[in-house]
Amino acid sequence: MKTRTPRYLENSLQAVFFMCAAISAVTTVAVIGILAVETWGFLQQISLVEFLFGTRWSPLLHPKSYGLLPLLAGTTLIVVGASLVALPVGLASAIFLSEYASERTRNILKPVLEVLAGIPTVVYGFFALTFVTPLLRIVLPDTHVFNAASAAIVVGIMVLPMVASLCDDAFRAVPDNLREGAYSLGATSFEVTTRIVVPAGLSGVFAAFVLAISRAIGETMAVTLAAGATPNLTMNPLESIQTMTAYIVQVSLGDTPAGTLTYQTLFAVASVLFLVTLCLNIAANMIMKRFQEVYE
Repeated sequence: MKTRTPRYLENSLQAVFFMCAAISAVTTVAVIGILAVETWGFLQQISLVEFLFGTRWSPLLHPKSYGLLPLLAGTTLIVVGASLVALPVGLASAIFLSEYASERTRNILKPVLEVLAGIPTVVYGFFALTFVTPLLRIVLPDTHVFNAASAAIVVGIMVLPMVASLCDDAFRAVPDNLREGAYSLGATSFEVTTRIVVPAGLSGVFAAFVLAISRAIGETMAVTLAAGATPNLTMNPLESIQTMTAYIVQVSLGDTPAGTLTYQTLFAVASVLFLVTLCLNIAANMIMKRFQEVYE
């Protein structure tokens, strides 16, 4: 005879779960509130137009300037470069692991691939400085010691396991009867992969891409070490740049008095970073709902 769970225990567990959910919600609201208050204080002194469309970022040196475009350009270079590395390679790796690799090969390759996700980001930064940048300078002598290209490459390597693992899970979730139906109609393995499996797992692929891009936008230490700290408005990946996260690290490590305009720039930049990531996730959710497949 089954014993029923005591009512007080069930109520206690519900209370614990509610507290966990409430802590998450309160933390999110608190973060947004702090960002909003400090950013509003910053915008009381610097116009929004100057902040968003200014072409010079120099809040620490005289003459001071608060144009965010150099930081946005640096962040864009890293994100685009990392995406060019991680997305196609990660997708191709997932297709191989899901559709072509034997079980033995899969059991070897997937853990090796996921080891990359466990390497500290600061190690990636030193790897970029000591290995990637020297190789780039051999091929392209005009490459600066600190440059966006090497930072983008190591960030792409860093997020590659996330893309490969999530895409692999999405492809393996596609029912086998879809594959078998395609094979029964005479389709080749390549046609099954490109016309059945990938379209069926497209929502999962988009989710993997969005998570990878969000990780690339928020990456800090590897970018700070490899790309430098020069807020440079350029689209040349061989030059030194500074991203939004790198600026936050630079100022946070210094003796910045609370309440000053320089202190408030941290929250203004963080707010832009938050809004960019939020808009990216909203757009991705809309795209995923558009392509989501439901199987019974």
